[in-house]
Amino acid sequence: MGKTIAEINEKIKKGEAVVVTAEEIIGLVDREGVEEAARKVDVVTTGTFGPMCSSGAFVNVGHAQPRIRISRAWLNDVPVFSGIAAVDIYIGATEMAEHDPLNEVFPGEFRYGGGHVIEDLVGGKTLHLRAESYGTDCYPNRQWERDITLDDVKEAWLFNPRNAYQNYNVAVNLSDRVIYTYMGVLRPGSGNANYSSAGQLSPLFNDPLFRTIGIGTRIFLGGGVGYVAWYGTQHHTDVPRIASGAPTRPAGTLSVIGDLKGMSPRYLTGYSILGYGASLAVGIGVPIPVLDEDVVRAASVRDEDLIAPVVDYSTDYPQGTGKVLGEVTYAQLKSGAIELEGRELPTASLSSYSRAREIAATLKEWIEQGRFLLTQPVQLLPCAAREEEVE
Repeated sequence: MGKTIAEINEKIKKGEAVVVTAEEIIGLVDREGVEEAARKVDVVTTGTFGPMCSSGAFVNVGHAQPRIRISRAWLNDVPVFSGIAAVDIYIGATEMAEHDPLNEVFPGEFRYGGGHVIEDLVGGKTLHLRAESYGTDCYPNRQWERDITLDDVKEAWLFNPRNAYQNYNVAVNLSDRVIYTYMGVLRPGSGNANYSSAGQLSPLFNDPLFRTIGIGTRIFLGGGVGYVAWYGTQHHTDVPRIASGAPTRPAGTLSVIGDLKGMSPRYLTGYSILGYGASLAVGIGVPIPVLDEDVVRAASVRDEDLIAPVVDYSTDYPQGTGKVLGEVTYAQLKSGAIELEGRELPTASLSSYSRAREIAATLKEWIEQGRFLLTQPVQLLPCAAREEEVE
């Protein structure tokens, strides 16, 4: 017999819900089987933490005296988008400070960008706002400067158009020179391989067909509480899949939103990528309600089952050829080395598995304490799955 989210929430309120992390469900299924695990467990928690470039924050900076309709603005010299309303701005994670030399001195260090501004804001630091306007009858002020903190502004929302990628490329470099990419520094002649996923802990690997994750799903976001706002940009689900439904190529994404005032710089961290730019490392944890045995089957997927494509970032990725050099499992990636064309390549992850584990454990604790209830999502995440067995 299946469960409903309403029934699970009643158990959470009474302190009776059984919650396990996506790591723990694997061992439970091994010991007791899918049927018994589905009967015992109410919620499986997941986690991921890594650079997520398509991120940013809306901030209402409050009105000046006299009032201003901001047309251009900067936070700590990082340009923000102001084409929204009088004093609403949006700071993008990858925007760079005006004085940054970028890649003019190659490779650029990109020490301070939008992601660092967001980390500083959440961390309680004082930011300097500089604003300009063309002036109107109702908004006569043309220039304004003030210092702000998170406590000074009425609203500050993290709003990220594309986070929590469901699988991603393993990046290598087949050229004869070092290249600098958003996947990190890649040595020539396939000297290393970089990847970015929590694998078996990653939210969308554990609900690959979006049975329980949808618009309105309440999540752990940046150390606070957030929600899935929509499916993310570049959301693509018509890809090859293994029997559990997990994709073997980059696939689904999430657009997420949450109140910055409840978040922490531990889970929202400015990120500098040598030779590429700035970003924001984001922590996300999604609870998966155990509605039936199929949910458990999907959520008990393990690293040795999950497959990622290996892609050349010197030619094939920048030219958009779509060529895949090979496939490897996340167990192989996490072992520290993979084999490609008869050669062993050392691997490194841009995402933090230890921080992902911490997020899943924290979310588990919140639910067990009755501080975090589940929501009934609206299923607006299209998923035309094509299952393919892996040999």
